[in-house]
Amino acid sequence: MSTSDETPVRFDTKIAVLLRDDLETWQRLNVTAFVVSGLGTVAPEVIGEPYADADDTAYLPMFRQPVLVFEGTKETLTTAHGRALSRALPRAVFTSDLFSTGNDRDNRAAVRAVGTDQLDLVGLAVYGPRNAVDKVLKGARMHH
Repeated sequence: MSTSDETPVRFDTKIAVLLRDDLETWQRLNVTAFVVSGLGTVAPEVIGEPYADADDTAYLPMFRQPVLVFEGTKETLTTAHGRALSRALPRAVFTSDLFSTGNDRDNRAAVRAVGTDQLDLVGLAVYGPRNAVDKVLKGARMHH
């Protein structure tokens, strides 16, 4: 089977972000940016090739596939978090405590201070096989 450069690429993996549905717009954007930032460090295959414009100005590489953003209740996030853990999928979390910290050290300390089942999750990023990520996100809805 031959393919051309115009053939749409269908990925067998999925990058997804789940946001709590009661966040302000600025919080949604901030949480999304933070939680996806770690995925390329543990799953380098999610990063594509560097970009360049017609004048040969270089730009950083980005994810090679779309990031799908979902929303759900606090309970939906807690359930999805447990599913991601049970499937050992690469994941990143953002808790409500991180809105009041100002640096990486304090962010890590805020997460470290709370047990897994007690995290007040407002955001979760997950990466893995499409069907596994779909199961993690069951009950969430696409963000609009």
